[in-house]
Amino acid sequence: MGCRTVSADAKKVLDSLTSWDADWKGLRVVVAGLGLSGFSAADTLIELGAIVTVIDGKNDELNQQRAETLKIVGAHQVLLGTENVRSLPQVDGQDAQLVMVSPGWNPRHPVIAEAAEAGIEIWSDIELAWRVQNRAGHTAPKWLAITGTNGKTTTVGMTESILQAAGLKAIAVGNVGTPILDAVREPVDYDVFAVELSSFQLHYTHSISPVASVVLNIAEDHVDWHDGFENYKAAKAKIYERTQVAAIFNAEEEITIRMVENADVIEGCRAIGFTTDSPSVSMIGVVESLLVDRAYIEDRKTNAVELIPLDQIGEIVPRHTAANAAAAAALTRAYGVEPEAIAQGLSGFDAGDHRIQAVARKNDILWINDSKATNPHAADASLAAFTRVVWIAGGLSKGVDYEDLVAKHAHRLAKVLLIGTDTAGLIEALSSKAPDVEVINVTAEAQNADGAAPSGTQVMTRAVYKAAEIAQPGDTVLMAPAAASMDQFSSYAQRGNAFISAVSDLMDRADEGN
Repeated sequence: MGCRTVSADAKKVLDSLTSWDADWKGLRVVVAGLGLSGFSAADTLIELGAIVTVIDGKNDELNQQRAETLKIVGAHQVLLGTENVRSLPQVDGQDAQLVMVSPGWNPRHPVIAEAAEAGIEIWSDIELAWRVQNRAGHTAPKWLAITGTNGKTTTVGMTESILQAAGLKAIAVGNVGTPILDAVREPVDYDVFAVELSSFQLHYTHSISPVASVVLNIAEDHVDWHDGFENYKAAKAKIYERTQVAAIFNAEEEITIRMVENADVIEGCRAIGFTTDSPSVSMIGVVESLLVDRAYIEDRKTNAVELIPLDQIGEIVPRHTAANAAAAAALTRAYGVEPEAIAQGLSGFDAGDHRIQAVARKNDILWINDSKATNPHAADASLAAFTRVVWIAGGLSKGVDYEDLVAKHAHRLAKVLLIGTDTAGLIEALSSKAPDVEVINVTAEAQNADGAAPSGTQVMTRAVYKAAEIAQPGDTVLMAPAAASMDQFSSYAQRGNAFISAVSDLMDRADEGN
């Protein structure tokens, strides 16, 4: 890049941009990425009067449609194709003053590295939303911020449900649901945003100040993007910075306690724990299958207030679901929500498909779809919820280690049915840590006669029917792959739907045979 460096004036300009009504006109911005968040950021900046150049390596039909839309509303340039993402472009013949980055672009991407070397500020859509939500004539929403390796989407959904049960104008935004900038621009004065934040977004977010924040859990994930686990943890910990009322930690994970202890919060902010065990003072936890609050009551040293019986949250409430509910309760209590609304919101919450979803129960065999378990940490939570399991597992492993997972749950495994094309690590872990458990490679068995690779649906159907032959009364057939889906399916949802369809077909055939 040579000696291009950002000027002091550019830094001063960006420091002044803290509201919708600030002078954004003429600001030169490169938006890197044309996905949902990138499109939303570009659209917002164009509306604000910035000069916007958008780049994306994909030149497919969807991006072409988005590009045309942005050109119509006033984008300066939209550059598609790999040749346009090799270096940082100029904007209207001059260097960019700001780079807006989509979550998929890691710090070592040539465009991002070039911007960082030049001292150009790099923002996420979250950073932009925090600034532009302040608008004359409108009340900016309060933020409840949520991150973690697993459980984010469930917890943000629970939080939204509780807030709405309390009669508040609330919406789940960020890494889930509505793009946050779209919500900011809606003609609705929201009271609260429940904001799901990925480590990617947090890495490029610098000034948010939520009412309450939580790191649900931490496990090794996305280390390739962050160039190491320590960087991943540091990105997650940023969620606690400038928290106003409650920095909420997982009392069962020491690492989240350390994050809160080291955070630079607003003076007066409390550290609040959540646990699935009996809570200490200033915690929310579980006592005799009741979710209780010992954090947000006056006499918390001697008493607790009941929030909801766990069996009212759902038919199956594994430990990690109880933890998510406790975290959501802690967040919303920090905002001032009463216990009655906690109970109403949690009992009315639907976690949706593919998250420990009970698909069928027949002949005392329970069939569970947890296709959302795309890594060992998530699969650990699923396996821990059941006593004896026929485990359908495997997929795109992303190079993770399965030994701890298998060692911890070997005693639960009746048999293991492998799907996916990247199962070498899982096979090795099973051989080493669960040598007495029979492992059946369904993908290999499903190989087509002509040598062609079987489809994901064919493999899943075979796995389900094989599981039906194996499972005994009292067993759970658990499809929790502990791996990504893109080797055989387009998404974890398609993988889950293939499982549901195969189980449904199995049940129909069984009924016809009776």
